[in-house]
Amino acid sequence: MAKPLCPYFGKCGGCSFQDVDYAEQLETKKQRILEAVDVEDIQVFSGREYFYRHRMDLVFHEGGLGFKERGAWYNIVDVERCVISDEKLNEFIREIRAFFSGVDVFHVKKKRGTFRYAVIRTPPTDSSISIVLNQESPGLEEAEAKIREFAKITSAYNVLMTLVPPNRGVSVSEEFTVIKGREMLKEEYVGKKFWYPIQGFFQNNHDVAEKMHIYINGLFREHKTQNAHLLDLYGGVGTFALVNAKLFKEVVSIENSERAVEAAEKNIEENKVDNVHPLLQDSKQLKQIELGKPLFVVVDPPRTGIHPRAVKRLNELKPEAIIYVSCNVNQLRDDLGKLVWYKIKSAALFDLFPQTPHIETVAELIPQG
Repeated sequence: MAKPLCPYFGKCGGCSFQDVDYAEQLETKKQRILEAVDVEDIQVFSGREYFYRHRMDLVFHEGGLGFKERGAWYNIVDVERCVISDEKLNEFIREIRAFFSGVDVFHVKKKRGTFRYAVIRTPPTDSSISIVLNQESPGLEEAEAKIREFAKITSAYNVLMTLVPPNRGVSVSEEFTVIKGREMLKEEYVGKKFWYPIQGFFQNNHDVAEKMHIYINGLFREHKTQNAHLLDLYGGVGTFALVNAKLFKEVVSIENSERAVEAAEKNIEENKVDNVHPLLQDSKQLKQIELGKPLFVVVDPPRTGIHPRAVKRLNELKPEAIIYVSCNVNQLRDDLGKLVWYKIKSAALFDLFPQTPHIETVAELIPQG
């Protein structure tokens, strides 16, 4: 057993492993992967146990700012500091709490009120705060004026006002206004620069995510790739495509988010890479895309896994190897059972979320026989 570092532990609905020694946390996660997939051993990669997160979505409530209560989503635990968030993020929590004290907060049961969330992002060299409002509130004009005043005094580089419907618990939207700075953040992995939308997905543990990129690049280096093609499926803003571009003749990145594809195009230009081609396409339409051979694949799907049509197409294409990046080990197990021509050569655990049960797995698949 370990002594929790957080004073809200047990009441806050967030991290639930703080009373478990970190070495035991890693062993537990490793065993979960071993139970799910057929592999002899698993490499384990980790980083800081606390103060690692670069994104947090906090809830406005009458007492200030906080997180949903464990077992009672409609109650908010007031939080002054979050021990799994990096120190810059905690500075912004203090700024927001002080400036927006007493504002008209959204009532989660009555579905009325104005201020809903503060989404804070603090990658190593950038930062953003998105103040999320109920789009049907009559107090939007007053709230916007308040946010504009905040933008003048905050140390965050970028400030957004985001509008969401009252009947949905989302904290991102295409309905947003840039109050200060820009709508994108910039981050760097292994010497490559990446822009990504503040409203979009990006890994929030920079150090361990970079270790994952180095590891996957090393897996590809064990294969003959110089005259081969790479498919980056669920490619996002092009991180895997660009980090591994030099190893391949041509790289195709497939992503169904228009903003992410636009960011990928910007990243290709930023990094002066000429053999990466991002396509705005849904994974289930993979059969419509012409791909060269020999072919390698890196796939990083959502928690629901690879779309069944995409799995079927991968079985038809028979890539030389598939690197599967999974945030859902149970879905990884199910998808591996459907990739009928493949077996696991190696697997690794990347602990992107210490103090929580979440697991990130990288599985290297090669043809059977």
